[in-house]
Amino acid sequence: MGYLQSVTELKANVTFTNQDDAQNKNIQYSLDGVQREYELPRMPPWFRTGSQKLYQTLAKILRLVGLSILKGLKSAAGLTVITDIQLGPLRNLVSEVRRKEYSKETWQSWYTRTGSGQLLRQASTSACILNEIIFGISDQSIDVFTRMFRKHMLKGDDKQENNCWKVCLDKATRNHLIDCIGTVLHEYQSPEVWDIPIEHKNLILQSDDEAEEISLHLFNDASMLHQVIIEGIGIFNLCLKQEFATSGYLHSSLYLLLENLIHSNYQIRSATDAVLRVISATSGYPTVGHLVVANSDYVIDSLCRQLRHLDLNPHVPNVLAAMLGYIRVAHKILPLLEEPMRAVSQELEILGRHQHPNLTVPFLKAVSEISKATKHEAFSMPSKLASFSRHIKSKMADMEKKLEENLRKSSMSHCNDVSDISAMESDDKYDEQWEDVVFKLKDSKRYRRTVGSIASSCLTAATPILSSCKESACLLALEIIEDGTAALEKVEEAYKLERESEETLLQAIQLCSLYHLQDTLNAVEEGNDENRLLPAMNKIWPFLVVCVQHKNQVAVKRCLGVVSSVVQICGGDFFSRRFYKDGSNFWKLLTTSPFYKKPISKEGPHLKLPYRSTSVSSEDSMAESSSIKIQVAVLNMIADLSANKRSASSLEAVFKRVSGLVVGIACSGVIGLRDAAVNALKGLASMDSDLIWVLLADVYYSLKKKEMPLPPTSDLPEIGQILPPPLTPKGYLYVQYGGQSYGFTIDFSSVEFVFKKLQSEVFRWQTCS
Repeated sequence: MGYLQSVTELKANVTFTNQDDAQNKNIQYSLDGVQREYELPRMPPWFRTGSQKLYQTLAKILRLVGLSILKGLKSAAGLTVITDIQLGPLRNLVSEVRRKEYSKETWQSWYTRTGSGQLLRQASTSACILNEIIFGISDQSIDVFTRMFRKHMLKGDDKQENNCWKVCLDKATRNHLIDCIGTVLHEYQSPEVWDIPIEHKNLILQSDDEAEEISLHLFNDASMLHQVIIEGIGIFNLCLKQEFATSGYLHSSLYLLLENLIHSNYQIRSATDAVLRVISATSGYPTVGHLVVANSDYVIDSLCRQLRHLDLNPHVPNVLAAMLGYIRVAHKILPLLEEPMRAVSQELEILGRHQHPNLTVPFLKAVSEISKATKHEAFSMPSKLASFSRHIKSKMADMEKKLEENLRKSSMSHCNDVSDISAMESDDKYDEQWEDVVFKLKDSKRYRRTVGSIASSCLTAATPILSSCKESACLLALEIIEDGTAALEKVEEAYKLERESEETLLQAIQLCSLYHLQDTLNAVEEGNDENRLLPAMNKIWPFLVVCVQHKNQVAVKRCLGVVSSVVQICGGDFFSRRFYKDGSNFWKLLTTSPFYKKPISKEGPHLKLPYRSTSVSSEDSMAESSSIKIQVAVLNMIADLSANKRSASSLEAVFKRVSGLVVGIACSGVIGLRDAAVNALKGLASMDSDLIWVLLADVYYSLKKKEMPLPPTSDLPEIGQILPPPLTPKGYLYVQYGGQSYGFTIDFSSVEFVFKKLQSEVFRWQTCS
């Protein structure tokens, strides 16, 4: 019941009314365009390409039969007889599948058994016949027959001919037609029909040997049956139009269509896409996304039911991800996603991942779409609340002016009676305005908490996956962490704006003595929703440290980008102690040159047992180009954190070591790292330019022994006395601060380039300022 208000609001935003003729024409034009692009009904897949004319002739006969049944009889009883006859093979197929499940028979033995394969093909043919017969009752089919037989009629009888083809159904006949279509749809949606496998991965409960023995003819016959049934749903929608939804058939069919929208079989996927577009156009929705949003409560309810039985419905995560990603409606149905998000979070815990390891990535895809939706909604909340706060302050200012005017009038009339003020305060219209403001603020609080709760659930679900060895799962988890963190930042910003609006609103309520509204405003329960970001990051950080030690270079590079993003979002003070404690896991990526090869051990290779897997370290197996990319990512992270005042404090505790490492890389001959190192030095110089200059000058002037600059005054010592040249390479200041590095030998051309570039762009500017 708590979701009814959200569904009503969503429907109010996307439902299109057909009140004027222009809009009706637009909807009809849209339907005609969809009909031309996605033809329904289509020629069944078992007909050959050159049999188009033969099938069209047979289809017209069947359509004429369906039209004649309703036109020639006073009731639709004949349609019931025909549908029952054609549903016979489909019902026999359902009975055979149930018997197969009861006897625990394999699909291969069931299919090779006498008559099973033929029964499957008979069911497909019967479904095709039913589709064509019912399509004959539709307006599109009647228009075709009208044009076909018009040229055989006299011109003077056109009016009589047009009336001949019109089918005017009374209420009873129309209801009977709807019931017949409902009976057919019930058989079409039988679980046994959709349990028939179409590919090997649909075989859940069978062993690999049994799955390999299954004939491909079973998959082919089942896919043709499913394709014809899906097209039949679209045909029934064309026949009933708006009554397809009012009769409940849209709600029962929509989830089935969304399931097949991501099917691996192209023919089924294409047919589903065409049917969804036809249903959207017929129902008056411009896109499939609008259709799904308007019926989202039914779809989510079906999802939640199937999420409780993943062993029987392993495709549910893919359906959820497709609905949110392919159709792009997650941000519009966000309030409805709280319940499925709880089920998804449970499945991404240790026990759930152990029970269904193959569903981890599909679930993460769904969570990724949900986190993107929360980010989309969270980023829109601060601007809306800022506008709402300005509106409240404006109303407050207007109210104060009115109070001052009333007091001035009462003082000029020398009347101490304040009845006018009391009348204004008790005015019903004025009371309703402030009551509307209070309810809007309460709705804003409720929605903000929903967004914050879903974003927190996304972070909680994805955090343990950061330590996964699987690249795809790790990358999806990192994307969720980045989006969820950004969403929580905006949620907390919205909370602060809400508090400002609430304080202004309380002042107005007290000034007008509307204490019942104050009780209503205070009735909203306050939780810990104002502080979600830092507690969540406190749990995420250890997993980020583990992730940066990943053996996969792509995951490490992405992790460094996420660390840079979340530190700037949360602020540097929170990470100062964490970088001091765990920063070595990041800085060690900069201690070895990409072109440095470790000496071979004199002891020789260790004995490797054939049954024991050996883990190769990432340093040994990493190519030079991959190592350069990772070190560039680390340098970019340092540059971003140090250049941003909000995050610069995170590097204060490790500033000397980081500066020494970056100076050593900038002064080396590794050209691929020079630009990133210079960019990092610019950021570090914004924190402490003196230290960066000293570290660079120590190397530059020790190598440049000629043309040494003289001190500005005789009282100051020369540079050689301030920075004496080291006796060994380990004596440089950057080595003493940053620690020993391997392979980064000093190159004078690089030192001169970096020093002069920073001298002209950073140090000289800061000296002048």
